[in-house]
Amino acid sequence: MTFDDARKKIVEDICATYHGNEAKNIAELLLEHITKFPLTERIIKKSESLSINQEQLLLESITRLQSHEPIQYVINECWFAGMKFYVDKNVLIPRPETEELVEWIVSDWQSATGTGQNADRKFNPDFYQDGNIKHEPRNQKILDVGTGSGCIAIALKTKLPEIEMWACDVSDEALNVARMNGDALHTAIDFVPLDFLNANERRQLPHVDVIVSNPPYVPERDKSGMKRNVTEYEPSIALFVPNADPLIFYHCIVDFGNEHLQEGGSIYVEIYEDLGNKVENLFRNKGFNSIELKKDLQGKDRIVRATRN
Repeated sequence: MTFDDARKKIVEDICATYHGNEAKNIAELLLEHITKFPLTERIIKKSESLSINQEQLLLESITRLQSHEPIQYVINECWFAGMKFYVDKNVLIPRPETEELVEWIVSDWQSATGTGQNADRKFNPDFYQDGNIKHEPRNQKILDVGTGSGCIAIALKTKLPEIEMWACDVSDEALNVARMNGDALHTAIDFVPLDFLNANERRQLPHVDVIVSNPPYVPERDKSGMKRNVTEYEPSIALFVPNADPLIFYHCIVDFGNEHLQEGGSIYVEIYEDLGNKVENLFRNKGFNSIELKKDLQGKDRIVRATRN
């Protein structure tokens, strides 16, 4: 089977599951994974043949794709914030809207500390006063709650190398993936195993300047309307919350923030598009007086930033 034949076979065999350009994009991702050649080289070598082992892997992968398994799990990789992450069934597949969450934090941080293009003051007040050194700067800390693959924590640490990055998750399997990604992408992060819903367990976490989270937020009742590639393969523990308490994680995050957030610190959370106003009201009722609800590139309510000034 030539490279060109393989491409056509993938598209033909998965066209009932994936349509049009999506099937073509998946074919290219799978071929790059199997052959280790980029697209331009595969085009040049289109008449070359797959090895027996490569052809066997191709057929096995097509079967998995036909069963609605996401291509990211089939090839065990996903790109996020310009970096390649290892992913498997123990972690959510990173989404583009989560990149928007990361970029918002980075932009705000650089503006506040005078390190970005849109900086609104020269120095962080913890570092300087009237041009003279005030005191030795303390380590600025960010905590990622429910880190999963580690994509948020690793992206933030890569873009803001001066910070001290912490991340926690209830799943040991997810933390293994996050640590693997942290090592592969050369980022020093404190990964902590704990159940964030347990008030006693989360007390072991430090005081921080920023809390970020993409927590489980889809009510169980909405599961039936979601695609099979999500409901049958991605970890339910990272997706769904009880119908009776869809804000369960946000309650814990804001309570933790009231106890562990440094003065002037902020919380950034990804949200379910139908719960924007409820999340805003929760933060407001818990003492946060500067709250912004931001839409993603699809025009959906997606991120809330809350600051207690």
